[in-house]
Amino acid sequence: HVSYFQHFFLSLHHLIKSSLKMLGRRQIREKVVQTLYSYHQNPIKTDVLEKNMFTEIEKIYYLYIYQLNFLVALKDLAERQIEIGKNKFIKTEEDLNPNMKFVNNQVFLQLDQNEERLSFNSKHKKYQWDLHDELLVKTFQRIVASKRYQEYMAEESLSFEEDQKFVGKLFLKYVAENEDFHERLEELELSWADDFHISNSMIQKTIGFMKQNQPSHTLIKMLKDEEDRHFAKKLLLQSISHWENSEKKIEERLENWDLERISLMDRLILITAITEIDNFPLTPAKVIINEYIEVSKVFATDRSQIFVNGILDKYTKDISRA
Repeated sequence: HVSYFQHFFLSLHHLIKSSLKMLGRRQIREKVVQTLYSYHQNPIKTDVLEKNMFTEIEKIYYLYIYQLNFLVALKDLAERQIEIGKNKFIKTEEDLNPNMKFVNNQVFLQLDQNEERLSFNSKHKKYQWDLHDELLVKTFQRIVASKRYQEYMAEESLSFEEDQKFVGKLFLKYVAENEDFHERLEELELSWADDFHISNSMIQKTIGFMKQNQPSHTLIKMLKDEEDRHFAKKLLLQSISHWENSEKKIEERLENWDLERISLMDRLILITAITEIDNFPLTPAKVIINEYIEVSKVFATDRSQIFVNGILDKYTKDISRA
């Protein structure tokens, strides 16, 4: 029995680690494509370009913490409201016996106590939320007025899965899909508007991977190790050095179409993908193609996805790349 459970938890750990790595690699591919776009607009020395790319990747982690801090601040704001109620001169029944379900949500509590988040905040005060912040207060009021919040608070049973599901849905509706939140991000850091979807997926993974009574001490990073950093650097530099060669490979597979007629973003996605197919033999071609179809969903149109898939599929078959 012991060996079975050891095997089960090792498999689970490997699955989570693989999912996190896949999350990072796709977003690294996106950042390489974005960096190539800026290079096309303004060619600079590759060492400066590389440094800029890693700076932009680091900023995504800052955004991620900023959003996690927002979720914790919602809990803190609810706690403050409860304290205000307790100190009223004339108290209602709700003031005397407040519903503590929201502030005791186990996901909020784990995030609140996360050591990595606390350590980051001690060094970067500007990414913490003031409880009087208008956006925070307004969002909290919208949450409290919502049907989902009222149903959650009325449900007497307590379960980690319910807490997890509630915070996950709350995040999607009141942070990921919150236009006011988008505007705030653009005011703070212009590049965050482009990276918001990356941070959102990191938050969803963070919430999804939480386990009851197992405090989460580590958060997700875009670059988790030297291997990730090497992958990002090599993909960027090889894409630049093989740029013209990759364009020829694209052109050879166009039917009744000129290379100049392809949108710049489609071309950059294909250049990066062909570079990876040629220079990263350990990654299966099918995986690479699927990853760049996902990248094209972020940067291009529905037609682009079909076009990217078609060219890459043709290329891998032509060179017999498995």
